[in-house]
Amino acid sequence: MCIICFTKALGHVFKTYLTANYNFEFRSWPVDFRWDEAGGTESSPGHQAATQTTAREGLLRSAPHGRPRTAQCNYLRKMKQLPGQLVCYMVAHSLGRWLLYPGSLYFMQKALLPLLVKGQARLLEEFHGKRAKLVARDGNEIDTMFVDRRKSSGMEEEEQRGKQLVICCEGNVGFYEVGCLSTPLEAGYSALGWNHPGYAGSTGLPFPQNDANAVDVVIQYAICRLGFRVQDLILYGWSLGGYTATWAAKTYPELGALVLDATFDDLLPLALKVMPKSWHKLVVRTVRQHFNLNVAEQLCSYPGPVLLIRRTEDEVTTTRISAADQLADIRSNRGNELLLQLLKYRYPEVMSWEGEAAVRHWLRASNPRQEEAVCRRFGVDDDWCISKLRGYKSCLGGEDSFPCRVGKDVTPRRRQQLALFLARKHMKNVEATHWSLLLPNEFQMPWKL
Repeated sequence: MCIICFTKALGHVFKTYLTANYNFEFRSWPVDFRWDEAGGTESSPGHQAATQTTAREGLLRSAPHGRPRTAQCNYLRKMKQLPGQLVCYMVAHSLGRWLLYPGSLYFMQKALLPLLVKGQARLLEEFHGKRAKLVARDGNEIDTMFVDRRKSSGMEEEEQRGKQLVICCEGNVGFYEVGCLSTPLEAGYSALGWNHPGYAGSTGLPFPQNDANAVDVVIQYAICRLGFRVQDLILYGWSLGGYTATWAAKTYPELGALVLDATFDDLLPLALKVMPKSWHKLVVRTVRQHFNLNVAEQLCSYPGPVLLIRRTEDEVTTTRISAADQLADIRSNRGNELLLQLLKYRYPEVMSWEGEAAVRHWLRASNPRQEEAVCRRFGVDDDWCISKLRGYKSCLGGEDSFPCRVGKDVTPRRRQQLALFLARKHMKNVEATHWSLLLPNEFQMPWKL
């Protein structure tokens, strides 16, 4: 009996010690990789993107002022705008950041600490994970966890999955210890998770540019230190993580694939949904100046395979509630607009008004039976669609090039069929709420022609 009591007490002390030292030990952890260790940082896509931004800002600063009267008017206009800009800055660095990144709040992390400790212990012990500290371009230290499945012995399909690395970009209350990292991991892929700046072991504050710097060093770490090829990297973005995932895909267009789960096209409609109507102008200005999460715009800059996962019971990325059952109205899911913007950019001829109308009709479907009914109504012929797309691709020498002009020489009915076929290949419905983790069998690679 004494031995049992002693064992329980020892376990309690050990657990308390782990909890208390969860972040303290990592603060004194040596740096494993820095953003400038890539070897020729000027050739890094992330460096080039930052350099281009700096160059654009420099051109704006060095632009001639024109006539003195024009310069005086510009000065007066800036002075009038200054109070509004200061208010936006204060809101963005207080209430705005707390609402958009609640996982960075001290009390939130304090409440989740036992779960984080337990989740990290599971990754280290059960999956033999490797924790590492990376230093991003802005000096923030990024807490990461890598699980290597390349040496796993099993079926050929499992070995092939292990050779691919899924980089997970968590949502605004997600941590790699308890977040979406577990989905590709349990599906058999090698996985690399990281925490937003200001989350758990990562330092700094979570803002869009800081997030971009973080995912940039994570990708460089995967390539230069972990030894993965760029084409073997898959970006998986959940919710707010869709911003960093699409930023990385835009910056590294050679990436193997992009999976976006329960994400949105633009933050502004969702921000306006939760804020008072009297704050409309302040919200618009603050979002555009400090939290411009332009996911759709970045997504259209990526030429590789894309899969959008829409959750049919998502209460976060929808802007309306159904009057009939008081549930999230799937027709207002911002993932719908994300799909439409992607298809319009990639297949402008197919997505004429007829094609767009057919896709919007399909987007109202909330289950497989309804989806199939829509496709039957429009007479979608998968074999004909694949043949048409492959024929166009072969004319281009087998290369994927967007925008794609396929569908210009077909009837409106055929355009609708092509539009529905492409919509089904780029979006998958999952019956789940926003906050539930995706099941391993629901995680799949995007469609390739």
